[in-house]
Amino acid sequence: MAESAEIILDGKSITLPVIEGTEHEKAFDIGKLRDQTGYVTYDPGYKNTGATKSAITFLDGEEGILRYRGYPIEQLAEKSTFLEVAYLLIYGSLPTQAEFDAFSYEVTQHSLVHEDIRKILDGFPSSAHPMGILSSIVCSLTAFYPKSIAPELSKEELNLNIVRLIAKLPTIAAWSYKNSVGHPYVYPRNELDYTSNFLYMMFSYPTEQYQQNPVVVSALNKLLILHADHEQNCSTSTVRLVGSANASLYGSVSAGINALWGPLHGGANQEVIEMLEAIEADGGDTSKFIAKAKDKNDSFRLMGFGHRVYKNFDPRAKIIKKAADEVLQALGMQDSPLLKIAQELEQAALTDQYFIDRKLYPNVDFYSGIIYKALGIPTEMFTVMFALGRLPGWIAQWKELRENKEPIGRPRQIYTGELERDYKSIENR
Repeated sequence: MAESAEIILDGKSITLPVIEGTEHEKAFDIGKLRDQTGYVTYDPGYKNTGATKSAITFLDGEEGILRYRGYPIEQLAEKSTFLEVAYLLIYGSLPTQAEFDAFSYEVTQHSLVHEDIRKILDGFPSSAHPMGILSSIVCSLTAFYPKSIAPELSKEELNLNIVRLIAKLPTIAAWSYKNSVGHPYVYPRNELDYTSNFLYMMFSYPTEQYQQNPVVVSALNKLLILHADHEQNCSTSTVRLVGSANASLYGSVSAGINALWGPLHGGANQEVIEMLEAIEADGGDTSKFIAKAKDKNDSFRLMGFGHRVYKNFDPRAKIIKKAADEVLQALGMQDSPLLKIAQELEQAALTDQYFIDRKLYPNVDFYSGIIYKALGIPTEMFTVMFALGRLPGWIAQWKELRENKEPIGRPRQIYTGELERDYKSIENR
């Protein structure tokens, strides 16, 4: 017999079906609740609301599990590439060699952006935040590719829009950085892989040869994989909500970029570096700041420790800690004062009973901030890096929404304003 739940309102019994996911997650189906009772549910921040069914990512915060399309994040980070993971998320399975070769070729062929985008970039002041530039340029792609706004797209047109966005976002992201420092834009190179190409456009100059560091390329590849999707977070839900209005892929992802820009969502790794720099500026005494973190009357908080979703450990942190150690070793930065502070905080979090009891372990943002800092990526670009990694997940979620023909999102509210009142002319107010 199918499981169900019963609600009794004013002596009347209402039966709600129970639905179950493949990982045995259960939910009450309240789709007909308002029609049957006149009631809606009240759930600030949608913390207990399942807004969709999705086959893309499984996350279990209590057990520290993260899987893309069933594949453990640990295996993907160790064995796969970011572009292969992007294919997996978007199309549902790991590609064959022929499929991957074709996908990689298409992405490479579309990495150039229209020359008029340079004119748009030139209109931004050098002080413009790279995330503002990124969201603006991504949204402007609807002007360059007007067919993308059609509510119904053929499979070929849809795939072309997907490939264009994956291919062009690294170019746009790197150029937003070049704009901020007043350096000439660097064009992509077709012989380079996806991650290497991005680093080349970010850090090379027309005046000298650029040498790729394989350790850096590998670490960045892992970081992008770890950020590729994370279930129904703020920016992903934004992409789905905007997409539910039949908005284009470019417009929906642009909205997701703006959501990620919010410091409560995508700014955690930037806050890590700002915290480390503040401790260094204060003299570098980590014991002082550890004591402040323990003092409930002190407003200081350790950034990059614990996680809102993962209750015991962040599976991504274990992976990226190793990559962070390798990057710092390869770049000869083991003796960096900032790194010393980070290591002391990390050691305290892993050994001090206060932090252990409260599950304040170093998370992925702690280590990613350290890696980005070591690579010379400025803090205002950290969220852009996050967006670059999250792009395949946003695309996959938008595509799934379209394929499932989900209805337009329309949350309800509990009205708490004034009761009906009569209008008074201005002289009588």
